[in-house]
Amino acid sequence: MSEQNTRLGILLMVATSIIFAIQDGISRHLAGEYNVYMIVMIRYWFFAVFVTVVAARKAGGIRRAVATHFPAIQIFRGLLLALEICVMVTAFVQLGLIESHAVFACYPLLIAALSGPVLGEKVGWRRWSAIAIGFVGVLIILEPGYKVFSPLALIPFLASAMFALYGLLTRYVGRKDPAAVSFFWTGISGAVLMTGVGLWHWEPLVGADRLWMALLCCTAAGGHWLLIRALEVAEASAIQPFAYLQLVFVSMIGLVIFGETLETNVMIGAVIVVSAGLFTLWRARQKSAG
Repeated sequence: MSEQNTRLGILLMVATSIIFAIQDGISRHLAGEYNVYMIVMIRYWFFAVFVTVVAARKAGGIRRAVATHFPAIQIFRGLLLALEICVMVTAFVQLGLIESHAVFACYPLLIAALSGPVLGEKVGWRRWSAIAIGFVGVLIILEPGYKVFSPLALIPFLASAMFALYGLLTRYVGRKDPAAVSFFWTGISGAVLMTGVGLWHWEPLVGADRLWMALLCCTAAGGHWLLIRALEVAEASAIQPFAYLQLVFVSMIGLVIFGETLETNVMIGAVIVVSAGLFTLWRARQKSAG
């Protein structure tokens, strides 16, 4: 992998983080006015069309995109991600963007912790230490004795656990299934689930919210397209750390647009969580290089 491609991959990942932060801000706005399931359903309709078009344009077309070695796991992955999005958008409304993302940032630590039992990977003492330190950061964010016992504080943590399991299953099916196959099943499975749930919660969009919904769909598709491009031109281990910039961008949106406050404990805890996550990514890259 050339340095130029790695640099391009980093730029694409930064752009992806910005678009996903905007997407979360729009989700926060719409979910504050409409049912979460309906918002995610419409988003998935657009996403399903997007993955279908992408699959049709690739060699082999739809037939190749459907051909999976793990149909049950692929379906479960898609359902899991759709539910995780519902949980996370709910967290945006209940807790705000900043605190939700600060807690959600621990998902790489959960992936590292679960990679042993789920994938059979060996996790050394250094990464276990980083995982423990990272969860100290989560406790700092949640303020033990106050919010840690609140069910609301557990919403983004549940979302991070679901996303971590989704990531591990993605790696598992990736041993035999191409990324294009996983991408297709993710969009289609999620769209089927959310249609079955969301239609029961239909509410007519009014005024400018129609434009916001259209923009949400565009950011979802655009963000995933940029992410795909980033992973095509650079190694995942080289660009994954820059995904943490989404926490920075979404915090700016939370502060400026929604009038949220950046509490000292959240800032300190987030720095600890992100630092621990970056260390686990670095250790994983060192082990793969060795």
